[in-house]
Amino acid sequence: MDGRLVEKGREDHRHLAQRLIRWFPSLLTEDNVRQGRVKLITSSKHRCVNSTIAFREGLMTGLRIDDKVELEPAVNDALMRYFDQCERFVKEVENNKSALEEVKRFSEGPEMKRVMEKMADRLKVPYTSVTDDSVAAAFYLCSYEFTILKVNSPWCQLFDEVDAQVMEYAVDLKQYWKRSYGHDINSKSSCILFHDLFYRLDQVVTHINSDVPVSEAITVQVGHAETLIPLLSLLDLFKDDVPLESTNFATQQNRIFRSGRIVPYTANLLVVLYKCPEGIRMGVRLNEKSLTLPGFTDPVPMYEEVKKRYSALLGGCDQETVCKMNYS
Repeated sequence: MDGRLVEKGREDHRHLAQRLIRWFPSLLTEDNVRQGRVKLITSSKHRCVNSTIAFREGLMTGLRIDDKVELEPAVNDALMRYFDQCERFVKEVENNKSALEEVKRFSEGPEMKRVMEKMADRLKVPYTSVTDDSVAAAFYLCSYEFTILKVNSPWCQLFDEVDAQVMEYAVDLKQYWKRSYGHDINSKSSCILFHDLFYRLDQVVTHINSDVPVSEAITVQVGHAETLIPLLSLLDLFKDDVPLESTNFATQQNRIFRSGRIVPYTANLLVVLYKCPEGIRMGVRLNEKSLTLPGFTDPVPMYEEVKKRYSALLGGCDQETVCKMNYS
């Protein structure tokens, strides 16, 4: 059901928690949980709250904590749904049809028209009976049933590989123009989350350098694909040299911006600090795979070098300023 977390989603979050225990055995510990050094933050949406609860269940099971421990998720939409509260994003993109003009053009273009005609031929119905909306609905049903139920749905039989590539590009095009590099405000709307991330990292570094016990060993923030894509874009990740447009499907077959790979179900971004002999290093993992930040060759660079790389954002990127509409 749309807007609700299915059992497969709960399982995925439980298993993610247990894998992270294995990844970070010195951080995700029973002692850190009991001492309040593990924090859970979530969006107010039911599926996010339930995802957080499932993650907590996986954590408790993995750490073999049987008795009741205080680990309640805090709802924080200012962080996890920042886009709703960014006036400029809402007016210039969310509620502005012209912001997604490239998406509309592609839906009316030759590639999508061919997909619609092929579907009509398979169903033996007139071409006029198949619309871009019905094609999109069939494609989503196919992907949902394959991912959630692990079945090759009859809906999938309506598409061949080329059709699937066209549909994937349509999805990527929408995410690109609505959440990523298509408009500057898309990524800038995540400034508040960007600053929150580095504030928490700075706090940990201060504690480590002062040889003081870390007060917050793990912070788990549960949001949406729409929460993560703008932040990744703000960090200059998955940025193609040529923008995704309605007319360059054929030349974008090797694009790096593929939303299905960047934000699949249970997508996760892990930012980890390591205390090394030469100082504090920072590692990043996307969907549990190591990710090298732009401008670096080392996947685990010095933390201070990372801050230098993003110094312009750290010194600016003020949420109130970037989201404010200029009515003068």
